[in-house]
Amino acid sequence: MKYEFSARAHTLLSSPLLSIRKQTRRGTLISLAEELPAEELFPLPLLSEAASTVISADAGALQYGDPEGYGPLREWLTGDWLGGKGVHVAEGGVLLTTGSQQAIDLLARVYIDPGDRVLVENPTSPGILQALRMQGAVIIPVQGDKDGLLPDHLRSGIRQHRPKMLFATPSFTNPSGVLWSLARRKEILELCISHNVLVIEDDSYGDLHFQRYDERPSLRYPSLYALENVSEGGHVLYIGSFSKTVAPALRTGWAAGSRELIGMMTAAKQMADWQSSSLNQRLLHHLLSVSAFDLREHITLLNREYNTRLKLMAELLKRPAWKSSVYDMPVGGMFLWVSLPEGLDAMALLRVSLAKGVAFLPGPLCSVSGGSERIRLNFSHPGRDELLLGMNLMSEAVSEFTARS
Repeated sequence: MKYEFSARAHTLLSSPLLSIRKQTRRGTLISLAEELPAEELFPLPLLSEAASTVISADAGALQYGDPEGYGPLREWLTGDWLGGKGVHVAEGGVLLTTGSQQAIDLLARVYIDPGDRVLVENPTSPGILQALRMQGAVIIPVQGDKDGLLPDHLRSGIRQHRPKMLFATPSFTNPSGVLWSLARRKEILELCISHNVLVIEDDSYGDLHFQRYDERPSLRYPSLYALENVSEGGHVLYIGSFSKTVAPALRTGWAAGSRELIGMMTAAKQMADWQSSSLNQRLLHHLLSVSAFDLREHITLLNREYNTRLKLMAELLKRPAWKSSVYDMPVGGMFLWVSLPEGLDAMALLRVSLAKGVAFLPGPLCSVSGGSERIRLNFSHPGRDELLLGMNLMSEAVSEFTARS
């Protein structure tokens, strides 16, 4: 039978991202492509203990749960954890999702009609681009610099396109790793409020902050949601996830914002999967609130190790093969956004690199258009030895290309 998929479905089927992800699942391939944490740092003993306790204590853990998510975990999340970041959420203003990607997808489903204009940071997350394209949005790129989105460029985009929303990651933008300055956060937020533009703020990487301060980084660099400080009827939907700080397989993220917006997203979630895994949410709640696990201490451990791996990758990029490449050193996140030596094409380099046994994410997959001169490298997942080998193989691939030119 010939299957006739919708026109929008073909945007997924034709995406090179699917092919790259399939190839990175090969056990012999070193992946610098995906946004994965270091699995050797997962709190396995405590996760195992939590799983055993939760299942043996209550058979209801295996039953259907509330579409909004497990109540005690929502209470924990909206209490000290988000409250300590200045993110104050009204009752009914948070939805637990199957990772941050589902939060983005649900919002796109309930808020975007085909042809709606949506502003995004350029470059941006491939997952955001896919979700928007599936809903038929017209995606408008907004350029930035080392301090965040450029206000004049955003203002021009708003006036010219009358967008419905802006997608932004102020803390360690995927893929560029940019950390918006406080002044830039305030200016961008004020622009969106004055023009009635909804801001979707993805803070999935915000805790992966390598610099140490006398105060929490989230207080020095507050979220846009915290800056607006309006729990009901505000202009910001705040999205986050435990995938980067605890374990991705728990598939637990959240969206926090206006009850009206969260209510509509919850209705869409009921249509999609009724609820995210109640078992996973109970396990996570036990880990965070009952066991000896301390999430802040664990994040400190992650940041120390990821910073070491970032510095190693930066040292390896000083080798002759990369002599004309350019990048800005981030102070957090999971990625380096590297400009290739002149004349190199990211997709062509990927083919050679895959043949050598290493993968990365080419720039076009993170860009509304263009991006062929850029690549995204993940430094958080590969161990130090694997990182060294992977970068050596990429250096060989780059050298082969530059030798021909």
